[in-house]
Amino acid sequence: MEKPVFKGKFTQQEPIPEAAIEAAVAVMRSGRLHRYNLIGEEEGEVSALEREFAAYTGARYALAVASGGYAMGCALRALGVGHGDRVLSNGFTLAPVPGAIASVGADPVFVETTEALTIDIDDLAVKARASAARVLLLSHMRGHICDMDRLMEVARVHGLQVIEDCAHTMGAAWRGTPSGRHGVIGCYSTQTYKHMNSGEGGLLVSDDADVMARAIMLSGSYMLFGRHTAGPSVDRFATVKYETPNVSGRMDHLRAAILRPQLADLPAQVARWNALYRTLEEGLRNLPGVRLIERPPQESIVGSSFQFLLPDWSGEAVRALVAACGARGVELKWFGAREPVAFTSRYDSWRYAPPQYLPRTDAILAGLIDMRLPLTFSEADVRLIGSIIRDEVMGASAQAAE
Repeated sequence: MEKPVFKGKFTQQEPIPEAAIEAAVAVMRSGRLHRYNLIGEEEGEVSALEREFAAYTGARYALAVASGGYAMGCALRALGVGHGDRVLSNGFTLAPVPGAIASVGADPVFVETTEALTIDIDDLAVKARASAARVLLLSHMRGHICDMDRLMEVARVHGLQVIEDCAHTMGAAWRGTPSGRHGVIGCYSTQTYKHMNSGEGGLLVSDDADVMARAIMLSGSYMLFGRHTAGPSVDRFATVKYETPNVSGRMDHLRAAILRPQLADLPAQVARWNALYRTLEEGLRNLPGVRLIERPPQESIVGSSFQFLLPDWSGEAVRALVAACGARGVELKWFGAREPVAFTSRYDSWRYAPPQYLPRTDAILAGLIDMRLPLTFSEADVRLIGSIIRDEVMGASAQAAE
C-alpha cells in the first residue's frame, strides 16, 4: 500500500492581509516612504507602529529598524559594547545573534544548553564570573523561554545587563510578562518567517530613556529625534546627539504600513499557531525513541515551530529519518550536522568567535530535530505530518532492532 505524502510547503506564508496591502499601496502612492518624510504634524506609519508596539508590549519606548539583526547590534552599541568586550550568549541559537556581537567587535562567550532548549542558568553564572562580561544577549531560541525569574536574579548578582532576542517569541510571555520586557532591551524580528511579516524588519523596546535615545541616534535619526512619538523626551538627546554615530538602519513607511494590521491580528495568530503546535505534540506523544520538549506552565508560548529530540540515535540514523520524512513531504531540519545547512549552523561553525567547547550542547544538538509550522497548514495537515513522522520513526526503530 502506498504511503501518504504531505503536499504542503513548509516555507509558504499566508498572504499579507488586505488592510495591510491597502495601507502599503497608500504609502506607495504618496511617494513618501522615508520615515522622516512627513507633512506638518503628521505622525507617519513608522512612528504609529512604534507607538502601537510599545503599547502591545507594555514598554515605555519602541524603535522600528531594518532587521532583527540590526536591532541586536543597535542594542549592543546603545549599551556601550565595543571592541574586545565579551558578551555572553546561548550556545544554541542562530547566526545573527553571534553575528550581532561580532559586528561591534566584541567576542561571544557561549553558554551551555539544557534539554528544554533554553540557556543553562548554572553555566551562565559560572561563565559570568569567569568572563567578567557585563552584557548577556539572551536568545529565546525557537520560542523556548527559560526561567526568567531565576535568570534575572543571576544577572543582578553578576551585574549583567540583559538584551533579549525575541525573534521567535513575539507574543509569548513568562508568568504573564511579555517576552522582551525582563531585560534592559527587547529585540524583535519581522522577517518573513517570524510572527509578523514585512520581508525584513525589526523592533526594539526599552523603559530606559537614555538607552533608547542612543538607539534612536544610532538608527539614523539625524536631528529628527523629536518625531519619535514612542521615544524619550528631546532633553534626553542633549548630549547623545553629539556623541552617538549614525549607523543607519531605519524602517520605512512601507514596511510599517504592512506591519500595523498584522500587529492588531497577532493575538488571533498566536492562538492559531498554538493549536497547530498542540496538535502535533499530541500526535508525537509517547512515541518510542522520541523525546518531546515539555513546556513549563509559566511559559505562554507561540508555537510557530516544533522541536523534538532523538536521544542516543546515531548520526546515520538521524540522517536516514530526515531523508525518509523528506521523501514523504515532511521537511525536518537537523542541528547535529557537522556542516552548516541553510539556517542550521552551530556555535562551532562561527569561526569568527573564539573556539569554545560545549559538551552538553553538543549532545543535545546531536539529536535535535526542528520544523516550521506555518499558518498555511491546517490542523488536519499537522495530524498527517505527525502520522508520517511517527510511521518513519517506528520503521527506523524496527529496522534497528533486526
